[in-house]
Amino acid sequence: MTVKVKLLRKGEAKAFPLPCYSTEFSAGIDLRAAEESVLLPGERTDISTGLFIELPEGYEAQVRPRSGLARKNGITVLNSPGTIDSDYRGEIRVLLVNLGTEAFSVLPGDRIAQMVVAPVTRISWVEEETLAPSGRGDGGFGSTGTD
Repeated sequence: MTVKVKLLRKGEAKAFPLPCYSTEFSAGIDLRAAEESVLLPGERTDISTGLFIELPEGYEAQVRPRSGLARKNGITVLNSPGTIDSDYRGEIRVLLVNLGTEAFSVLPGDRIAQMVVAPVTRISWVEEETLAPSGRGDGGFGSTGTD
């Protein structure tokens, strides 16, 4: 699939490459920061990527955390996954939160999140008085056990 992209360079002398997959079988495309920021413990902020995309109709992009940032620094994407609809044309910004115990610096070019593009399934509701029974029934959180 081909996706149209526009990069906002924000006066950087060194242009960042287009977002790319880190390995041959990566599901997510690395998103890089286009600005500098410092997140104090417990703080959240949205970080510019300088990236604008035009997704084909019938697709969405999901912004997800990078596992290494989460594990090593307690940095995650707050509204994970963040959804980018195919009709959105604004800049992709990543809402990061610092759940760690130390301040975390973000520098231009740092990989801050990953983006997964996926097909969208649209549904039509059919209202019914009863639903078909299942083995689980209405069992909610933790109802299937811990093993």
